[in-house]
Amino acid sequence: MLVDGEWRTDAYEATNEDGEFDRDETAFRDWIRDAPDADYPAESGRYHVYISRACPWAHRVAMTRRLLGLEDDISLSIVEPERYDDGWEFSDDYPDPLYGEDYLRDVYRRADSDFTGRVTVPVLWDKREETIVNNESREIMRMLTTAFDDRNDVDLLPAGREDEVDDIIDDVYESINNGVYRAGFADTQAAYEAAVEDLFDALDRWEDVLEDQRFLAGEVFTEADVAMFATLVRFDHVYHTHFKCNRHSIHEYPNLWNYTKEVYQLGDIAETVNLDHITRHYYKSHGDINPKRLVPTGPDIDFSAPHNRDRLPADLPAELRGDAAVADD
Repeated sequence: MLVDGEWRTDAYEATNEDGEFDRDETAFRDWIRDAPDADYPAESGRYHVYISRACPWAHRVAMTRRLLGLEDDISLSIVEPERYDDGWEFSDDYPDPLYGEDYLRDVYRRADSDFTGRVTVPVLWDKREETIVNNESREIMRMLTTAFDDRNDVDLLPAGREDEVDDIIDDVYESINNGVYRAGFADTQAAYEAAVEDLFDALDRWEDVLEDQRFLAGEVFTEADVAMFATLVRFDHVYHTHFKCNRHSIHEYPNLWNYTKEVYQLGDIAETVNLDHITRHYYKSHGDINPKRLVPTGPDIDFSAPHNRDRLPADLPAELRGDAAVADD
C-alpha cells in the first residue's frame, strides 16, 4: 500500500485481531452524473478504466461496460495478472496507455501525491482532470448503468426495482463475493469456519431460488447477476482449492452451474473472462497461501456447454440472446 505517497510492503494488515479478513474501504468516491454542471459529467471519451482480468471487482466493471456497449465512450486497459511486492504493474504486453507508468501506484500518486491506502483495481480515471474519480467497483457499475447512454438496449437496473437489485447485491456481496475472501484470508480456524458456513448457506439458498426463477431478480438480468457471476466463474478454478472453499464445487450445484453457464454465454460476457489471468493471479500472487506458487491445471469444466435455463421465463433484450464469442479484448 501507499503511505503518504510512499510505497510500503509492511503496512497493510488484511485481518483483524480475531483473524477475520477485514476489507478496507475504497478511498476515491466521486461520481459521474448525466448533468452538464456536474463535477464529473458523463462525456464520451473523457474517462478511462484500469482493470485486471483476474480481479472479480474489476471484472464486473468490465462486464458492465461491455454489456452496455460503452467501449467507444470509456477506454480500458489491463495490468499484468500477477501482483507481487510492487503491486499491480504494467508491462510491454499490458502498458499504461495514458502515462507510460510502470506501476498502478504511480497512477494513484498522480491523483494524490500523498495518498495513503491500498492500490486496487478497478480505477475510473478522468483524462481531462487527470485524477481518479472512483475506485469502488459497485459505484462504477452504477455510474455506467445510470449516467451513460445504453448503446445496446441492455437495462441492468430496471426502473422501480432499484432497491430490490441493491438488496440482492448487498446479500451476494457479504456472503459470497466477499465471503470467499473471508475464508481464504482468515488467520484463525474459527474465522475460516464462520466464513465457509456463511458462504455455503448462501450458495445453498440461491441454488433453491434458481430452481424456479431464471436470474437473481426474477425474469430480468441485472447488475446483481453481474456481481454474482464474477465470483461463480472463478469459484471452481480458484476459490474451491486456493481459498479452501471446498465443501462443494459450483459445477456440483445443478441450478447454480447451469445459471453460471447461461450468464457466461449471454451477449459478450465470455469475451471478458480470462481464466489464464484468473488462475495465474491467485496462485502466483498469494505466496503466503501458496508458497511454491504452482498453478493448477484444472478443473476441466466447460462454461460454453449447453445449459437448461431456457425452461424458465426470461425477459432478455436481443443483445443478450445471441451466442457469445470466446475471445479476449
